[in-house]
Amino acid sequence: MPTVAVKLYSVFFKLVLKHRLQSLLQSPSVQTEADPFGITCRADESTAPANPSFSAADGVATKDIHIDPLSSLSVRIFLPSPELTASAPAQRQAQKGEAYQGYLPSINGVGRQSKGGSRKLPLIVQFHGGGFVMGSNISSANDFFCRRIAKACDAMVVAVGYRLAPESRYPAAFDDGVKVLQWLGKQSNLASIASAKGVAGGGGAEGRIVNGTDPFGTATVEPWLAAHADPSRCVLLGVSCGANVANHVACRAVESGKQFEPVKVVAQVLMYPFFIGSVPTHSELRLGNSYFYDKAMSVLSWKLFLPDKEFDLDHPAANPLVPGRGPPLKCMPPTLTVVAEHDWMRDRAIAYSEELRKVNVDAPVLDYKDAVHEFASLDMLLRTPQAQACAEDIAIWVKKYISIRGHEFSY
Repeated sequence: MPTVAVKLYSVFFKLVLKHRLQSLLQSPSVQTEADPFGITCRADESTAPANPSFSAADGVATKDIHIDPLSSLSVRIFLPSPELTASAPAQRQAQKGEAYQGYLPSINGVGRQSKGGSRKLPLIVQFHGGGFVMGSNISSANDFFCRRIAKACDAMVVAVGYRLAPESRYPAAFDDGVKVLQWLGKQSNLASIASAKGVAGGGGAEGRIVNGTDPFGTATVEPWLAAHADPSRCVLLGVSCGANVANHVACRAVESGKQFEPVKVVAQVLMYPFFIGSVPTHSELRLGNSYFYDKAMSVLSWKLFLPDKEFDLDHPAANPLVPGRGPPLKCMPPTLTVVAEHDWMRDRAIAYSEELRKVNVDAPVLDYKDAVHEFASLDMLLRTPQAQACAEDIAIWVKKYISIRGHEFSY
């Protein structure tokens, strides 16, 4: 059973959550038309500032980027320790506590990749939880979680700040997830063009970038991604409702074929997904009033997220088990599902994994005893041994698909 501290915190958490959800239901934004710009972080959210210097605590540098001028969609990039870049200049920057740039400025003002070279890192695109109405990619808890994942998986993490409901209802969050993959693909193509023009112009194999733009000044090139990201090894990772977004993006990647190239989704991780349906499962009947996110509060979140005319617990965003939706399951990428013993959402997540395995998709389930919903990502539980073990277990499985040489462990 969960500890007494967890039980007490859960009671307090549910009281606060109920108040926040009811306040949102009564807010003017529920009655008005959707705001196309939207918000990605609420004023009362505890946030962690971006730090472009490699942290002394975990060796991870971060930066925030607003990627869509027409909305509030943003990302936070997590770049793990300088040792992973195999770049001597980067290591010297870290030792001095300087902000890491990815491309070092030269005397004539032309930026270029560090001469020491850099090892390309796989990408993990992360979607935070919060019932579609709360949470943020820059919250203190999500920042800590993404740092842990970046280090454990030896990967660059891109945490997505998608638009929240009710200001921006469905499909805003799902569309934002797709836009991030399109942006990553564009960034990779721009970096390739800049590198090719640099070679043609005598700039060397590393290529050249002028004032953060491509050689013709037509578009911004993100230097960290250009220097270190390998988009052909992309993993989607969703936490709670973020798992619903991740699964939707994976479906779109399958359906679109080459639309996101050179980004290739090689796997996805669904951590206690926010699945629900009109026909209750055994765990919903048995654990519906369980810890932190009980079923009644979750239904309120869905009412805030789905447009009034589309509200249905079997909506495609809510229930992946309704047949005839999306691409054939056999085309889905390998999918790791994380579930908790005391989470009422567990049965539907396990059932989805079973359906994937029936069509020969690698879809194992990690089931954690005495665990609750968001046991590996909630602020109070982040530093528990179980949360750390979960990150390490995820890394073991993910490395089968992102490691160039493969990996000796499997589930």
